[in-house]
Amino acid sequence: MQIALTLVSPQPDQVQAALGRLAPALAAAGARVKEPRPLGPGALDLALEGEDLAAIRAAAASVLDGSAIDHCVQPWNGRRKRLLVADMDSTIISCECLDELADFAGVKAQVSAITERAMRGELEFEGALRERVAMLKGLPVTDLQLAYDQRVRLNPGARTFVRTMAASGARCLLVSGGFTFFTSRVAVAAGFHEDRANTLGEADGALTGTVGEPILGREAKLAALAGEARALGLDLAQTLAIGDGANDLAMIEAAGLGVAYRAKPIVAAQADAQVDHADLTALLYFQGYAQADFVTD
Repeated sequence: MQIALTLVSPQPDQVQAALGRLAPALAAAGARVKEPRPLGPGALDLALEGEDLAAIRAAAASVLDGSAIDHCVQPWNGRRKRLLVADMDSTIISCECLDELADFAGVKAQVSAITERAMRGELEFEGALRERVAMLKGLPVTDLQLAYDQRVRLNPGARTFVRTMAASGARCLLVSGGFTFFTSRVAVAAGFHEDRANTLGEADGALTGTVGEPILGREAKLAALAGEARALGLDLAQTLAIGDGANDLAMIEAAGLGVAYRAKPIVAAQADAQVDHADLTALLYFQGYAQADFVTD
């Protein structure tokens, strides 16, 4: 079986230095290493011949542990995915929108503490969302736009990542446990085809402290992945999911390539690959795109 081992790092010298350490470890795992293929600065593919994917993953992880190198081990064939389903908060954008709204309401410390526990899987998502949204009761609706303008920023590489996949024919879906006010704007900024999220109750120009039902959480994200793949006639092996919190775990586990981005331990432990050092263009390199293929502006 042909296997791809992709290395990506913001420090290109670390990638080159790792090659010498990887060769004997991969050989011990039964993998024959072919000539490396450079993909971009600090990014390269190693084509391997081997049979035991789990052993090769373990060997690569043991060598690269503690380095500033993100890596992905997967079958070579079929790694360019045709459906992307991405989380928004702390994945495509750098903040948690609910926490930022809480800052405007003067309750950020309380809300952020609940957010952190929910993302770690210590709290049931739906109940935690209702509890946090209740603390926003009375917040002027105009503060949502202020929060977006002042706090929301795409993570490095996000727009290039999404637009390159879209330009190559992939369907790109933003699915968030956050709110449509933000996903609708972020989807346009990053280049997604569609967005899905929760809605905030409002009346008389202020938030009511309620969230629309049913709440879009962990199972809804999984359903979005499966439903979109079915509508497109795709096998789940042809899909990519990325996120950082516990409510992303089901879709990450189900996708053909499930990636944890700067993720909580419960998510990182189950993902096929982790991106802890590079920017989001690492997801393009993992799929075999070269920098020359990237859609940038």
